[in-house]
Amino acid sequence: MVRIKHRYLLVNILYPEPYRSRQQLSHASQSSKTPETIQFHSPTSDDLTPQILARAIRDQILYMYGDYGLGITSTGLNVKYLSPATSTAIIRCSRANYQLVWAALTFLTHVPQLPNQPTPQPCVIQVVRVSGTIRKAEEEIIKRARAAILAARDASHHEGLGVLNALLSSGIGQPSSKSHADVSQLVTGIEDNDEDDDDGDGDDGDEEG
Repeated sequence: MVRIKHRYLLVNILYPEPYRSRQQLSHASQSSKTPETIQFHSPTSDDLTPQILARAIRDQILYMYGDYGLGITSTGLNVKYLSPATSTAIIRCSRANYQLVWAALTFLTHVPQLPNQPTPQPCVIQVVRVSGTIRKAEEEIIKRARAAILAARDASHHEGLGVLNALLSSGIGQPSSKSHADVSQLVTGIEDNDEDDDDGDGDDGDEEG
């Protein structure tokens, strides 16, 4: 039996501009005081699920490559992990066609429209690592989460803001359901199916995005 080889794409969902609902438009001036570190790494709405994100990726692949591209990438394409609080995800896809999935992610310009949002939120999907095993992707998530907290802490000294709290708040001044004390649990509490997901072929396939 031939085992299908996979690649795991670790992605960040970045927000170049803050999302503003109708109620938040009157507070737009507050957004100008938010450091860029916080704005880019804003939390994602809890309404975004792995299933919604996976459907958006498939739709983008279909738009870019047609039925052929969707057919060759659909096998094994799955969002294995999604953290709205840290706006990170691990996407599994076949090793033979992971570049197509990467390209489709790059051209995604909006988070899928969610029930609590009148319009889709602009975003940038950044692929930061490609790994041959999910374990390597998990380790990278932990390393980058720690680095983000340190960067936010440094920014707080210069801006005089509660940056760590802002890092884990959604929108403008709206607290997320995940508290900052839960960060270590968020980055380590990944669904870990190493026996099923690790290729075990000695080829990590690591690439930095």
